[in-house]
Amino acid sequence: MTKRRPRSLSADEEALWERIAKQTDPLHPKRKTAPAKTPTTPKPQPEPSKNGAPVPPFRLGEKRTDTAPRHDFAPSIGESLAGAPINMDRKKHARMTRGKLKPEGKIDLHGMTLAQAHPALTRFLFDSHARDRRLVLVITGKGRDRDDDGPIPQRRGILKHQVPHWLNTAPLNSVVLQVSEAHLKHGGTGAYYVYLRRRR
Repeated sequence: MTKRRPRSLSADEEALWERIAKQTDPLHPKRKTAPAKTPTTPKPQPEPSKNGAPVPPFRLGEKRTDTAPRHDFAPSIGESLAGAPINMDRKKHARMTRGKLKPEGKIDLHGMTLAQAHPALTRFLFDSHARDRRLVLVITGKGRDRDDDGPIPQRRGILKHQVPHWLNTAPLNSVVLQVSEAHLKHGGTGAYYVYLRRRR
């Protein structure tokens, strides 16, 4: 089967087409017709260096000196707490973070499991709130290094990372006003200052 060639218009048909085209209004009068495509020119090749010698092959970043892996994008607990809004008196907060305020009570969760620590912390904080204590110390420990992280690496110190979450969620957030990492003389990064709300 042979392919049929497209038929060209006769002179009468072209005249008819021209007459009709003059009587019609264009749908989009402001639309410009696309310019005729110009033949593509090849991309310019990079020029040789000034002295005419070819540029030696190189790899991006091969001269970097800081090769330490940068994969931990999450801020540390201390940075998160330091960046949290201050809900208590600013002067008192500054004195507290410098270790100038003496805690009125403390609880040591070091060595407990999560299942043991949560109810113990809840009991201690509600009891301290009922006794009108304002500043208490919660000791979690810094955590120990594990020999094997397994396929999913875990942060050092499970309690250290879990306690701030407990303090900022119900039911404990109803009595907790501010949480901050303790000063070095009260345990440093292994403990938290917990400033309690006033009793109503």
